[in-house]
Amino acid sequence: MSDDTTPPSAKREATRKNAQDHFAASQRRDLEVRKEIDRAQAAATAQIAKLRALRLAKEEADRAEAAAKPPAPPAARKPRRIKV
Repeated sequence: MSDDTTPPSAKREATRKNAQDHFAASQRRDLEVRKEIDRAQAAATAQIAKLRALRLAKEEADRAEAAAKPPAPPAARKPRRIKV
């Protein structure tokens, strides 16, 4: 029987190498995407931490200012007129 249906070993090796190169390129792209996602998440986490610190500092300043002010006197009530 003739081996006409089986590609020569050089052609088979080239096909295998092409497939491996394609797979390796796909893995590199996936790795770059994961790195970019990690960078974006780190930046978002840092921004959230910064904003939280600013909010907490403002709340503390507001509390200190409120504690330093004397309480407002109660509003005077008008006497009621009695209808006769």
